[in-house]
Amino acid sequence: MAFSWKRNLFVLWIGSFFVSSAYCVSIPFLPIFLHDQLGVQDHLETWTGVTFAVTFLASALIAPFWGSLADRYGRKPMMIRAGICLTITYLLYFLVQNPYELIGVRIMEGLLAGYIPATVALVATNTPENHAGYALGILSTSTAAGSIIGPLVGGVVSQWLGNRETFLVSSGLVFIAFFIAIIWVNELKISPSTVRRNVAGDLKEAASNRGLMILLGITLAVSASVMIIEPLLTAYVLKLGADQKTATLSSGIIFSAVGIATLIAAPIWGKIGERIGYGKVLFIGLVGGGIGSLLQIAFHDLVSFGVLRFIYGFFFAAVYPALSALIVRATDPGFRGRAFSLNQASTQMGTMLGPVVGGFLANLISIYAVFLINGASMLIISLLIRKRKFAARTASPANADPVPRQNKAAT
Repeated sequence: MAFSWKRNLFVLWIGSFFVSSAYCVSIPFLPIFLHDQLGVQDHLETWTGVTFAVTFLASALIAPFWGSLADRYGRKPMMIRAGICLTITYLLYFLVQNPYELIGVRIMEGLLAGYIPATVALVATNTPENHAGYALGILSTSTAAGSIIGPLVGGVVSQWLGNRETFLVSSGLVFIAFFIAIIWVNELKISPSTVRRNVAGDLKEAASNRGLMILLGITLAVSASVMIIEPLLTAYVLKLGADQKTATLSSGIIFSAVGIATLIAAPIWGKIGERIGYGKVLFIGLVGGGIGSLLQIAFHDLVSFGVLRFIYGFFFAAVYPALSALIVRATDPGFRGRAFSLNQASTQMGTMLGPVVGGFLANLISIYAVFLINGASMLIISLLIRKRKFAARTASPANADPVPRQNKAAT
């Protein structure tokens, strides 16, 4: 059967959806797991922060290594590896008996995971470049859908069976994604390179690509900016007058507003990017997201805040797919696996730093000021890139575009 990037995108979307859902079924409930199952009564916030941070740090440090292997052996093998490792990791979550064992498993997850980053890299490298932005936009809706469905499933399972049992559900969902990767995911043939690679050399090569380094910097800054406010949303919902007993539900609905907006908007922004360019789409997304975040300060009721979160999500849905599409344009095909792994590392570093900074600022200044910093950061980033031309890098003959251009009927 002829290779079809559209069919591949559909299959990868399903796999990413299951992995994202698996994460959201259990991981958001880790503070409850620490308190109720592992007996952490004192300094719960500190334990929670460390438990989350170690995974992001481990993932950021190991990502370039996995990216190098992906460029040498393919992205599909990385999906298979991550799928089986995550299946085992969630089973280990179910078995842990103290917080130290939990931190050990969290480090293991950070070192061995990477299913969704591998799907992003595979879509980016196996889709015609003129359709890459649209395909990446579609793919991003899989994680948005998972972030909507996952917490609902996790809440039901936790209520009926118990908090610990949510990890078994997560393990089963990831195993389905692992099975999908083995059976249905296709990747255009990769000829393993005979050149010996190392992470230091890859970092040096990346550093010589100024356009890529700018995009990685934007990714880190945007991720940190977003995560400055995300962990504080539940507290802010309480400040807006939500009942203590329903605060989790109200927060979940407001979190879902961003996910629903992403489901609607991401494919639209992908199509717009094909017409006007992904640099402009990135600028629009950052400006819209920044203004949307600033406006949240002015509305002090739950309904208005939820509507503004939806508007914020509608614009911010443009940002990450646009960044991924620009990375495709800025790198040679033979380096893209490593480029996307470096992008993952930047995302994870921002995701780790953001909550730390946000929590620190929330203790010093009001939560409204944290919203101001979040919105202003996005607007500043948008101004810095406003006149930047994100030029495409011409592939060398040895690194020719892996997508067969002539076989359009096969797409």
